[in-house]
Amino acid sequence: MGNLEDPYIKLAQYEEKEKEMQRRLDELTDFVENGLTPLHWVDGEGIIKWVNQAELDLLGYTKEEYLEQPVSNFHADENVINNILSRLTQNETLQNFPARLKCKDGSIKHVLINSNVLIKDGQFIHTRCFTRDITGIKDEQAQKEKLLIELEQSEARLRMVVASVNLGTWDYEPKIDKLTWSDECKKIYGLPLDSQVNFKMYAEQIHPEDRERVLAHIQSVMMFGSSGEYDITLRIIRFDDNSTRWVRAQGKVYFNTDEQVERFIGTVVDITESRLAEEKSAKLAAIVESSDDAIISKTLEGIITSWNDSAERTFGYTSAEIVGQSILKLIPDDRQEEEPMILSRLRGGERVEHFETVRITKDRKLLNVSLTISPVRDAQGNIIGLSKIARDITEKKQEELRKNDFIAMVSHELKTPLTAVRSYIQILLAKEKKEGDSFKINALTRAEVQTRKMTTMIHDFLSLSRLEEGKIQLHKELFGLHTIIEEIAGDAQFLTTNHTVRLQDCENVVIYADKDKIGQVLMNLLSNAIKYSPKGGIIIIGCEKGEGKVKIFVKDHGVGISPADQKKLFGKFYRVKNEKIKTVSGFGIGLYLVSEILRYHHSKIEVESRENEGSTFYFELDMQ
Repeated sequence: MGNLEDPYIKLAQYEEKEKEMQRRLDELTDFVENGLTPLHWVDGEGIIKWVNQAELDLLGYTKEEYLEQPVSNFHADENVINNILSRLTQNETLQNFPARLKCKDGSIKHVLINSNVLIKDGQFIHTRCFTRDITGIKDEQAQKEKLLIELEQSEARLRMVVASVNLGTWDYEPKIDKLTWSDECKKIYGLPLDSQVNFKMYAEQIHPEDRERVLAHIQSVMMFGSSGEYDITLRIIRFDDNSTRWVRAQGKVYFNTDEQVERFIGTVVDITESRLAEEKSAKLAAIVESSDDAIISKTLEGIITSWNDSAERTFGYTSAEIVGQSILKLIPDDRQEEEPMILSRLRGGERVEHFETVRITKDRKLLNVSLTISPVRDAQGNIIGLSKIARDITEKKQEELRKNDFIAMVSHELKTPLTAVRSYIQILLAKEKKEGDSFKINALTRAEVQTRKMTTMIHDFLSLSRLEEGKIQLHKELFGLHTIIEEIAGDAQFLTTNHTVRLQDCENVVIYADKDKIGQVLMNLLSNAIKYSPKGGIIIIGCEKGEGKVKIFVKDHGVGISPADQKKLFGKFYRVKNEKIKTVSGFGIGLYLVSEILRYHHSKIEVESRENEGSTFYFELDMQ
């Protein structure tokens, strides 16, 4: 009986073991099928034969869509899957092999593949591929790389900005007494770029008058509880040349949890030029405000933009009343055409100096003023406005009128007896020429020359008087230039034996002008050429014909005129200061009269001259 029961017992035990093994197999299958690690099998042809749910969830496919499909269909990179299959076919084991898988929704998963091959009896059965999703890690790495690139770009831009504005940076770690300066900071302080610096060295380069103030400020911002904000302007002594420079330093103190200074970082910039410009601007502003002259600025359209105290005293308008108004408000109705003329000249970059005119005050009182107007330019040289200085010369004008009245009166009183004296001399000279007394002839000839000079001088004074009273009038007519030049050259030649006056190319030139006054201009220029060529020589009075214009010139080889004197030459009563001509007589009104007569003819006297070589005076008139 015992022997019969033994097989049944063994069978029951076997069945129990088989059930246990099946249970474990089911658990293992469930673990693989429903585990969290994606897994699939691929046969030797690259066809997916089995997949667990984790891989399907990862990629978003169903079993029907995934199984029996070439595994290459789900790889984003064909060369990668071909490499994987090739290596597995050669029975290699892959560990953390990177690949990119295509999801059903079109997105890409970055994965690491661990795989080997099941081989039985030398036959390739299938692969065992474990897939680990690292997409999040990859995205994080990409974001990190992007941030690093952006940070590098930002740092590069910051370095360029710092370099472009000459901004130095510094970093101080007081716990270890370490001070670091950027290259630009070292340049500001005149320190070689390969040199090291510490706080003691820095403190010694602070200007002695600023050192105590600066160090006290540093100490205060480094105390816990302060804002830690640092902003100070100071003077430094450069290391290389000991020159003094103004700098502005800004920074921030950072404290640690122990309430100690961890770092003190900031920037420094050289502000010497701007500081000096500010001081210059402040001095200029003080000069403008304290000036006795009215100083006004305006736009190119003539709109007033600034107005100093003297302008208020001179014209009666307050700054609030006049700024923003047109400059025409100060110009009388009969002089409104002056402003467009002035603006036109200034837009061309010219400077208008000592322009004497009349302006009107708030209470309608007329003032004689002298204007100096200059263009205001920006950093690029563009004209952006105008600056005007107006000086009240009413009293001066009245004094000049009184003087001119006196000169006119005296000149008139002298002219009549002088004419009589000259007539008597001419009669006596004619008589002596018949009798042949050479001594008397010579004496009377010299006397006539002197009376002619006095007559010319009186004529100039009368012209000046009429000119300044505004009584000068032009009597224009057509006349040939050659004839009048011949007459004037003959008269001039009569006055000198050391000079030769030559005429050059003035034939067939007809002009429309005041003949007497143009003659006065030419006689004045020719007599000056003689006076200022004390050694004699050739003097040329000539013409250069152009398109509708003729250039008339008088050229000498005399002492010449310095550049400084040339600028003032046509001013009233101005005389050149030169030791070589100190004995030459004159009052300095001849060239002023020349300038004014030509101005009435819409022309301008010009000069080209070199000292010890001679001068050429010239002007242009329209040819008929």
